[in-house]
Amino acid sequence: MAPELKSLLVISRQPPTAVAAREALDLALAAAAFGVPVSMLFMDAGVLQLLPGQESALIEQKPLAANLQALPMFGVEDIYVCHHSLGERGLQPGRFLLPAKAIDGAEIASLLDHHDQVVTL
Repeated sequence: MAPELKSLLVISRQPPTAVAAREALDLALAAAAFGVPVSMLFMDAGVLQLLPGQESALIEQKPLAANLQALPMFGVEDIYVCHHSLGERGLQPGRFLLPAKAIDGAEIASLLDHHDQVVTL
């Protein structure tokens, strides 16, 4: 039996106007549905995706909250957020739509080393 490839999706775009934000969540859900182990790292403006209260209807977009909250149901439970990106935006972990572990630069480097595939959207 071949070893499983572990994938890491790095989300760095601001929702809900960035199409990449929706595409990243769709990719994570699709990969998880096919049994691919997926972890997610939110950094830079991507940390804003984790905040509740996105007013996507104002720009005629569907909200991403339901997709985010579906991640654990699909087995995507390793969700990380860049501690530095949170600090730049004055955000605190624990106020997000789903649990995410805040990690620093060294932990991000380790995370990148321990995944076979890294996709940045």
